Amino acid sequence: MTTALLLIDIQNDYFPGGRMALVGPDAAAHQAAALLAHFRATRQPVVHVRHVADRPGATFFLPDTDGALIHRSVEPAPGEVVIVKHHPNAFLHTTLDAILASMGVNAVVVAGMMTHMCVDSTTRAASEHGLDCVVAADACATRDQSFDGVRVSADLVHAAFLAALHGTFATVEPTSHVLERLG
Repeated sequence: MTTALLLIDIQNDYFPGGRMALVGPDAAAHQAAALLAHFRATRQPVVHVRHVADRPGATFFLPDTDGALIHRSVEPAPGEVVIVKHHPNAFLHTTLDAILASMGVNAVVVAGMMTHMCVDSTTRAASEHGLDCVVAADACATRDQSFDGVRVSADLVHAAFLAALHGTFATVEPTSHVLERLG
């Protein structure tokens, strides 16, 4: 089985001072960096996914801004694949599926931002593309949400979306368990 690390949208705008700061991005990026170090050390495939806004009225991940760059904690190394996307699902209108297939990848470890948006939609799509998926829960971050006048804290948004993924679309576990599993 060939497993790739899929780092989704760990970009500057999600960090303090960015245009869409999340809750806990530094802690999540620290865990993602631990996964990245393992994949590099074991020479397993790494794919970075970077969102660049292309819709009118977008307020973050704007083209040619520092906010749209991948955060220094998980900066791509020479030779690592970087996919640019314009939708939450990293498979939609990108070459991600073809790139993973060309590497012989049949499983992915997912880490990134935002849990409720791009991590969720990309993990579901990966599963639907026949990939075995593991989501490193503590290597993901999100933000508070609201609906119909009800505020939902980031920790509950995070837990709800991971709970929905776990078992059906992915195995969801902490980074330490992912690293143990990978050896």
